[in-house]
Amino acid sequence: MCGIAGIVDSEAGAVVDPAVIHAMCQTMIHRGPDDEGLYVRGGVGLGMRRLSIIDLAGGRQPISNEDGNVWIVFNGEIYNFPELRAELEARGHRFSTRTDTEVIVHLYEDWGARCVEKLRGMFAFAIYDQRRNSLLLARDRIGVKPLHYARAKGRLIFASEIKAILAAAPELKQIRRESLLEYFYLRYIPDPHTAFQGIEKLLPGHTLEFAGGRMTLQPYWDFPAYGTSEPGSEEDCLAELEQRLAEAVRIRLIADVPLGALLSGGTDSSTVVALMARASSRPVKTFSITFGHEEFDEAQYARRVAERFGTDHHELRVEPDFSETLEALTRSLEEPFGDSSLLPTYHVCRLARQQVTVALSGDGGDELFAGYERYRLHQRRRGFRVLRGPLGRWYRGRVYPALPAGFYGRNWLFNVSLGELDRYLDSISVLPALDRQRPLFSEDFLAAAGAPHPLALLRAYYDRAPAHDPLSRLLYLDSKTSLPGDMLAKVDRMSMATGLEVRVPILDHVLVETVTALPARWKARRGRGKYLLRKLAERVGVPAEVLNRPKQGFALPLVHWMRKELRRELAELLLERRALERGYFRAPALSALLDEHFRGRRDHAQKIWLLVIFELWHRNFLEAPPPAERLPVPAAAGLKAGPC
Repeated sequence: MCGIAGIVDSEAGAVVDPAVIHAMCQTMIHRGPDDEGLYVRGGVGLGMRRLSIIDLAGGRQPISNEDGNVWIVFNGEIYNFPELRAELEARGHRFSTRTDTEVIVHLYEDWGARCVEKLRGMFAFAIYDQRRNSLLLARDRIGVKPLHYARAKGRLIFASEIKAILAAAPELKQIRRESLLEYFYLRYIPDPHTAFQGIEKLLPGHTLEFAGGRMTLQPYWDFPAYGTSEPGSEEDCLAELEQRLAEAVRIRLIADVPLGALLSGGTDSSTVVALMARASSRPVKTFSITFGHEEFDEAQYARRVAERFGTDHHELRVEPDFSETLEALTRSLEEPFGDSSLLPTYHVCRLARQQVTVALSGDGGDELFAGYERYRLHQRRRGFRVLRGPLGRWYRGRVYPALPAGFYGRNWLFNVSLGELDRYLDSISVLPALDRQRPLFSEDFLAAAGAPHPLALLRAYYDRAPAHDPLSRLLYLDSKTSLPGDMLAKVDRMSMATGLEVRVPILDHVLVETVTALPARWKARRGRGKYLLRKLAERVGVPAEVLNRPKQGFALPLVHWMRKELRRELAELLLERRALERGYFRAPALSALLDEHFRGRRDHAQKIWLLVIFELWHRNFLEAPPPAERLPVPAAAGLKAGPC
């Protein structure tokens, strides 16, 4: 696992300064604390920071082919590299390392940009071909690993993180206000957008070629058509799913460093741990966190899974005293990111890193197997068709604005009066929700950020989904937006902040293609999601009490903390003069929002969290000096050891 960066200058006679590539790498030491490597020649510079996982002694990057005219920097893991290496050696290629990185170089020699089609894993890489004077960027199919790029003064600049691009081109630190409004709607900024003008994320399943000053983006993979494969029986379906997931877990156990698992106590991570225990000759190391509020605490279920599979289990209690941790993390956040589960994710990754370098997780199960509660809620609300059409438009246009803000059922009626897609988009939006809470924002900000509409990208994915039934179209929409932009971005950022590599077997693309092709009834049935995955979990021995409990999610007890322990500091932060003078919000509306939450009239915890992260991002990333080379989190900030 690494952080990669580089510059290609298309101007004749251009020279890239090695010091600039080094400076880019220095912003990402946390991604690769073990080593740094550079390749600089004329108008080309490649750099990397390495977290050593495979071939610890011989796997330094950049790596070239036999002739030294093709060079690569690579972030990720290729799980089928032993098979690919054997094929390449049979074709006459010679290897100087045992790494998966070198396999990609030789694949490129034979296949060019199509080499990505042969890779099974998570990856982001850059290949410079001296013969063609061209650069190839590629990102894995699902978007597990990040890759950003920008055009500036005839150069293409790329990096794993935005801060590395800004180190080479500080003039690009110009805010894209449209992205900020996307953040307030969705809690994250969806690919390919970033918070900065001129900097974009390479889309999952895409390549970018840069040659002769021209840039070409090309997709190489997408989710296959939904619902096209009908199993012969449930037993046949389960047998294939077990074989696919067991294989995905097994090939992710390849490492030359200690390895474990992040165990939340949910169906997804518990199933992964069960299959890890089956494939491992020694007890699996598992890691969990616990909170003081029972309704948010999954630790008891994680302990039950650990007991069932005989794991070496470790647990940590997280307290609401996380100010120092949050201050430090927002110094590393390059754009506002409002998923509050980033804090527990950071803490569990930090706990795991004390004993292992690689950890498997259960991420991706909700998007693949329809696990989110919002899918079932959306389905239940389809029945209110009488409120659609003219009656719904009348309610939204005339009645809704006239009702008091605290009127019971006001927002629910607004939601059920909407059409199929708008109803779902309204339910996943935070601030504002389909324009209902725009009075919180200043007119100047809305005028600068309102076009295109923040949800336009999501509408486009829904419209072109390779599916016919409504649930499958929503699964495709989320798999293209919130999965890479929220879930996977969170895991990558927080794990890399601690120097931990996280692998996600449920998102193995072979497994993804198998599950995607199944009809929707194999994913959601009788009002519950993850039908097939729960059956598989039961089959591999996950305890029944884990499978039959209500879904909790990996979240903080924010609603309680914000009304008690954190109330004063939140009000001071958001209503401070410098926060209000930024011009994003109307002060009276912001004060009213806080007052409603503090007095218990409404639960605005998620909205307040978005506002807190946004303000801290402004202070600690945009306005503060560049962060230190390593994330400056105090050794015990917000953490207390707990028994396990």
